[in-house]
Amino acid sequence: MHIHILGICGTFMGGLAALACELGYTVTGSDQNVYPPMSTQLADLGIKINRYSPNNLDPQPDLVLIGNALSRGNPEVEAVLDRGIAYTSGPHWLAEAILKNRWVIAVAGTHGKTTTSSMLAWILEVAKKTPGFLIGGVPHNFDRSSRLGKAPFFVVEADEYDSAFFDKRSKFIHYRPRTAILNNLEFDHADIFPDLAAIQLQFHYFVRTVPSNGCLIVPARDSNLQAVLARGCWTPVERFAIEDKACDWSACLHAEDGSRFEVFHQGRRVGSVSWSLVGRHNVANALAAAAAAYQVGIDPELACSALARFKGVRRRLELRGEVGGVAVYDDFAHHPTAIAATLEGMRARIGNQRLIAVIEPRSNTMRMGIHASSLAPSMAAADLAFVYAAPDLPWNTTSLAAGSPSLRVFHDLKDLVSTLADLAQPGDHIVFMSNGSFGNICALTLEKLRQRLV
Repeated sequence: MHIHILGICGTFMGGLAALACELGYTVTGSDQNVYPPMSTQLADLGIKINRYSPNNLDPQPDLVLIGNALSRGNPEVEAVLDRGIAYTSGPHWLAEAILKNRWVIAVAGTHGKTTTSSMLAWILEVAKKTPGFLIGGVPHNFDRSSRLGKAPFFVVEADEYDSAFFDKRSKFIHYRPRTAILNNLEFDHADIFPDLAAIQLQFHYFVRTVPSNGCLIVPARDSNLQAVLARGCWTPVERFAIEDKACDWSACLHAEDGSRFEVFHQGRRVGSVSWSLVGRHNVANALAAAAAAYQVGIDPELACSALARFKGVRRRLELRGEVGGVAVYDDFAHHPTAIAATLEGMRARIGNQRLIAVIEPRSNTMRMGIHASSLAPSMAAADLAFVYAAPDLPWNTTSLAAGSPSLRVFHDLKDLVSTLADLAQPGDHIVFMSNGSFGNICALTLEKLRQRLV
């Protein structure tokens, strides 16, 4: 069977490509934004990526999977429709081709889906369950974003974004999990959701798909999710929190940066974790993963042991290099809450060493300026904060620096890199935050630092 994927370099669609290859299908694909880590994964699979053109449909594939970034007017989409070629959305294909008869464990929420899914898949792997998974990133413990695994367990990152231009339901509606994590809920994806209530409605529909013999794992203090559950819940709920042993799952921190903590289940200590990750948000992610693993029969002590060996995910505060005592990190940031959590975690880890945050507002919501008022405050933990305003950014960023002498806005990438290289000092930590390639700025900055400091 020949499957052709439009938007193949997206983390979700690229993961589907890997699964289709594992099934033995012939896989081809098209895209226009190609960058690691997905471009590397596709190259390793031997998949050639072409720019969008009707010619890519010759010879005609048996089925076309159309990513949600594509819409009417795309030349290849138009050719698919005009020629009557069979097509569907990525989430629908995943549900029909992979998830049937599997115990699906879905991880949903505004933040932490990728990291929590990766933790959960790793716990199941250490427990010798050989899970299948589809994750919106590349976990270092697996060095791939998806695999079929062995029945019954399949971990899927459950995104609330829409499925395709012809199916505006959230992706996660297709997955029908037996175990579901609802990590958190905030307003995001302003390009498709008019307000928070619209997202909550999709989460309500998602909750409706979880059976009564399944389990929902939910943070104890997220009022937006509590409002979702108040609309109707037919599934047992387990709640987690940090420093609250009254919850089903809780953690007691032994290091302010979240690098050491104890795990409690129903008030009883079940294990401890010492790891390289930072931030209270990652401790919460770990609790959710351990709780989900428990639902499939994994002992919490084994889960804690696995978490202690969890290596993180590419582009989630990933150390890209160190030159002359200056450490450079790459982080997939897309929302002020995530930016603040990551920087606060780093501040707790590095103490008084200088922290420099460099942000590219690139997600659709950030580009629309929806979070403009909260962007500068989200970088409060940094000593210096730089914002790169790309030439096509549709809102005025000059107001960001008002009243904040430590924040500067740059409109030229080369100028930003040169400035960073000139001011960097041994002991500094530079964190680049963007959900795109950011013009390969990590590599450019490391090279400039080598020229100046080495």
